[in-house]
Amino acid sequence: MWEKDININEVKEIRTRTTVYLGVGAIQKINDIAKTLKGEGVDKVIVMSGHHAYKSTGAWDVVEKALKDNGIGYINFDQVTPNPNTHHVNDAAKMARDFGAKAVITIGGGSPTDAGKSVAILLKYPDKTAEDIFEFRFTPEKAAPVVAINLTHGTGSETNRFAVVTNLEKNFKPAIAYDCIYPRFAIDDPQLMTKLSPKQTRYVSIDAVNHVIEAATSTVASPYSISIAKQVIELVAKYLPKAIANPEDLEARYFLAYAAMMGGVGFDNGMLHYTHALEHPLSAVKPELAHGFGLAILLPAVINTIYKDRAATLADILAPLVPGLKGEASEAKNAADGVYAWLKSVDVPEKLEDAGFTQNDIDKLTDLVFTTPSLGGLIDIGPSGNSRELVRNIYQESLKRA
Repeated sequence: MWEKDININEVKEIRTRTTVYLGVGAIQKINDIAKTLKGEGVDKVIVMSGHHAYKSTGAWDVVEKALKDNGIGYINFDQVTPNPNTHHVNDAAKMARDFGAKAVITIGGGSPTDAGKSVAILLKYPDKTAEDIFEFRFTPEKAAPVVAINLTHGTGSETNRFAVVTNLEKNFKPAIAYDCIYPRFAIDDPQLMTKLSPKQTRYVSIDAVNHVIEAATSTVASPYSISIAKQVIELVAKYLPKAIANPEDLEARYFLAYAAMMGGVGFDNGMLHYTHALEHPLSAVKPELAHGFGLAILLPAVINTIYKDRAATLADILAPLVPGLKGEASEAKNAADGVYAWLKSVDVPEKLEDAGFTQNDIDKLTDLVFTTPSLGGLIDIGPSGNSRELVRNIYQESLKRA
């Protein structure tokens, strides 16, 4: 059915680049990766991580041994928080330069990976800052090699050219996309993901679902991004309840990790639009807000908005969540209600007011969508137009529970 939404006369660009090691025990591949880096002259690295997970998962023990065994010096910046900011990037870049790091290893979810990609750029542009990167004052064409060791099943950042970092002073949370920051290698080891909290287990997989819904319905969507979306949503629908019921279920974590990884490839190709463009102001204003949580809040209203414009595609890809859709524009509310019912089934029923936002915030959030660097580009490829009214209506619809 989705084929009806494809214009065969539009030429699409299809991307996939990173070498990914996926599977239980994949963390051991860091030995081969370290050997490769050393053979290419990398004798010092900076390791980007949060405060605890890189150690509590057991990843650090394996990484540290591999670096020592291969004669690679290391320094660890372990101050990355969820929704990393420009201060993290600038501090880590200075540490890396002072140490003489030639590559970046990230251990964590999207936050350490995105911060690490940004540090990799600054290692090649020592006269620049994170603010220069994320206010688009220059276009990076080179970066130090990045190795991404993933501890979550949601971000997809380990397989693509995107990074997101917040400018706290301006409430900006822009996204960059440069070929130079594709990770050289990535590791997706499900046994490193079993310690995710129940909330994070839900939020990161909801992030993956949002990635592919947007990538399959943007104006630059391709058959590739749509095909990926179908499988990703099918896998999340099947395996997220299993991971919630039993956090140690390695099969469930494996397929959620695969879904997230492919979600990263999906939006590397089909890009993102409304849900991410409207979520970034939420977590820029409230950095404590989990990204996937913000996406969950917005998703039903986005589905209601775009269904008429991508009915065939959405009927197909949402089938595991909302069975019985026929791809008719009149089904928009049914589709949105069905997605909200699925979110409630995985215990994420909240709306904007539950996250502390009020009617008084709607105009500020709408303004940020149009003033934050890069977000306008996402709105521009949304399937239903780029008007301020459309953005405001999505926020308004997401404010309270029906």
